[in-house]
Amino acid sequence: MTDTGAIQKEAPNILMVDDTPANLELLSGMLEARGYKVRVAISGKLALQAARNSPPDLILLDINMPDMNGYEVCGILKSEDKLKDIPVIFLSALSETIDKVKAFGTGGVDYISKPFHLEEVEARIETHLKLRRQESLLQENYNKLLALEKLRDSLVHMIIHDLRSPLTGIYAHLQLLGENAQKTLSGDQLANIEQTLKTAKQMIQLVNDVLDVSKMEEQRMELKVEQCDLVSMVTESISGLKALSKTREIQFTPDKTPVTVLADRDIILRIVQNLLSNALKFTQDGGLIRLDLKSAGGRVRLSVRDNGPGIAPEYREKIFEKFAQVELPAGRQKYSTGLGLTFCRMAAEAHGGNVGVDSEEGKGSTFWLELPVNGPVRKEK
Repeated sequence: MTDTGAIQKEAPNILMVDDTPANLELLSGMLEARGYKVRVAISGKLALQAARNSPPDLILLDINMPDMNGYEVCGILKSEDKLKDIPVIFLSALSETIDKVKAFGTGGVDYISKPFHLEEVEARIETHLKLRRQESLLQENYNKLLALEKLRDSLVHMIIHDLRSPLTGIYAHLQLLGENAQKTLSGDQLANIEQTLKTAKQMIQLVNDVLDVSKMEEQRMELKVEQCDLVSMVTESISGLKALSKTREIQFTPDKTPVTVLADRDIILRIVQNLLSNALKFTQDGGLIRLDLKSAGGRVRLSVRDNGPGIAPEYREKIFEKFAQVELPAGRQKYSTGLGLTFCRMAAEAHGGNVGVDSEEGKGSTFWLELPVNGPVRKEK
């Protein structure tokens, strides 16, 4: 574990700013006697020049100075990336509350009124230097964590990418095996092949979700926008998931008027399939899933309502996080949402839309997808 004191091996460097030479000489002499390195500036302009040339660890700043007062100096310091994190302690004869409020408002971390006691000044200096050392250590550790996270994500992305080809091969061979074994295998054996096919398909979908979420996080997902008929896409999704519905009923009665949007058809189809699969997963046998499609105000909303266990309020946003795990009301069992809902939200947002959920525990959930009719706003390059 790194010692916070190890970050500051040399004596702390303090910049004192005051237009009265006598004040500078008195306090700088006292601080140097206590082991600090002290530089002095008799004006705001000289102080800014000194700080830019060699940023100090802390600045003691007077307020009443000609040409540029302390408030202005502090405001400029806080506006520059190289200088904004330097703690500024105001040291002034002004003692009204309004002066102190203004000092803090411009970015000062502390305020000492003149006449001062050296012990108080030193104590405040040490406090803020220690805070800055801890902040520096925290930022350093945070940067290390970010680097490790990036390395981990790159490794996971590489492994997942390399998994897609063999998984696709396994799926294709299983399909071929099932087609050629209709007359030679028993019903149970064919059922096992069918179940393995479903599992392989789920694994391929998870791989695709990981890769696509990674692309969207890095804003590398290119949308192939075209005119899409949402009614036909919903109908296609229902038909494709019919084998999973079993005894659960899926209702969808669209209006006769076509509902179209400008969107990437493949991506929106996957969102619809994900939302419907999610509803099937949480709806018990004999349950009902209702899909509704409405358009108004230049936007289209698809709602997928189930009569499952519902989602507690504290989990309604968490389920859209990567690999989120939530508790379901029935038995309080854990359920991992994987990346399906994360993909749905990010893909919808890439189109200028959104995905969300309205739910009540014990009364089911309504997941919804909302999209602009005229497609995503094009960003100028």
